[in-house]
Amino acid sequence: MTLAALAATGATPRPSGETPEHQTERIITGIDAQLSDPSLATQGAWKLVWLALSEANANMAYIAQNTNGSNEFAVVARGTDADLTDILEDLEVGTVVPFPESGSPKPIAVSKGAMDAFKRVVNARSIASPSPNVTLAQALATVLKSAPSSPQPTVYLTGHSLGGCIATMLAPYLQAQTWPKQPKFAVITYAAPTAGLQSFVDYFDSVPWVMDERQNNAYDLVPHAWADLNTTAGWYPTPGPQATEEVKLLIGAISKRTKGNVYVQPGTLCLMNTGYTSLAKNLVNKTTQDFLGQVAFQHANSTYLDLVGAPAVPSGPVVTDVTPTFGAPGATVTINGTGFSPDSVVDFGHFACTKRDIDPSGIRITAQVPNGTGVVHVRVTNTLGTSPAVAMGQFAYGGPAPVVVSAVSPTSGKVGTPVTISGSGFADGATVHFKDKASDSVKFVSTGQITATAPGQLDDHQTVNITVTVGKATSPTSPADEFTYTGR
Repeated sequence: MTLAALAATGATPRPSGETPEHQTERIITGIDAQLSDPSLATQGAWKLVWLALSEANANMAYIAQNTNGSNEFAVVARGTDADLTDILEDLEVGTVVPFPESGSPKPIAVSKGAMDAFKRVVNARSIASPSPNVTLAQALATVLKSAPSSPQPTVYLTGHSLGGCIATMLAPYLQAQTWPKQPKFAVITYAAPTAGLQSFVDYFDSVPWVMDERQNNAYDLVPHAWADLNTTAGWYPTPGPQATEEVKLLIGAISKRTKGNVYVQPGTLCLMNTGYTSLAKNLVNKTTQDFLGQVAFQHANSTYLDLVGAPAVPSGPVVTDVTPTFGAPGATVTINGTGFSPDSVVDFGHFACTKRDIDPSGIRITAQVPNGTGVVHVRVTNTLGTSPAVAMGQFAYGGPAPVVVSAVSPTSGKVGTPVTISGSGFADGATVHFKDKASDSVKFVSTGQITATAPGQLDDHQTVNITVTVGKATSPTSPADEFTYTGR
């Protein structure tokens, strides 16, 4: 799982632009550093021998070699760089196509989307060291040729999410090849959606794998695509969150993308978290945002590492907030967060920041605002990746400041409860809504704090979003602004 998690490194190119060569070199540097880290589950006993990005960074794969004399190799696939909804909509599953590369003597069928992803991976060529200008199969043949004859080489196919789906296709493809030294093959996937129909599974299960495990979190929605996605509409058990009608409609609509094709999961299922003891405890309200947030948590690499008892891999940089949140080019801005390293670079939207000072603590960067326009996300990139865009990390050229709610306290109460709202961009005269009801008692405290009393609702036992409006700008909704009514 650690090898699979490392594939997520550098999935996002720099917002200001980065050549494929530079991005590949950055990813290689990051993975190399983590493979040599003895504190990870890989124990510093693996080295990178090949890595390639497919066109437009849709997919990535790498080969690692164990250096402890076990004669083991790992082929690791990364899924498409996408958010959770995109993952579920990414593969074209309404159309099935043949998979002759599998080596099966009989025709077998996989989704067109899975086939496209597979082809991108097997046709990708590395454009940087350690093995430039070769495909995955060519690189694997080279390392097997130089491998010892004893013990017999073992090649592990692995990946998380769509990377796991691709790994199930790479496995029979590589098994069918002729090698300088014939290896044994093992397949271990994590959170993988399905690749094909029953014909694919029948052949896959007939192949003599050394190991064949499909490791899934019992409450991860993604592995249920596309065999039985509708079963997830009944999630989650107490303490929740329960699926809203909007969520049920979304799951139903996505399920119909199969257009009647019956997908089946290959391999031996190994379930974890069957008691739903691992969950994001701040995402349990019956709201669409909490449900999707819990789905993302259950699917995350970090959750799977925890479930298998592996140490967390070093995370990429994270921006928590910037201050001030508006100004002109040349102004000085403080960027707060975690994971900032001496090699970190900063982007204001699509504009690169050339003047920055990184605090040795790794939690603060002082940057000079580059030329730019509009409201942009401030993001930080290093060899472990690019920080995700966050609402509190926005900067508005020329102002006004973006309006954001970052927290509410208390998070529940009766009608009339005074609520303290924290965030940024607040101003005197701001209005506060609890769902679609305006509070009739609002007090401006500062640009980062407002208090408001909870107005009455038709349903006084529900969870609602609190939004703040300043002029024409209204804060975006998120789980951080939720308030639960407990009656009158």
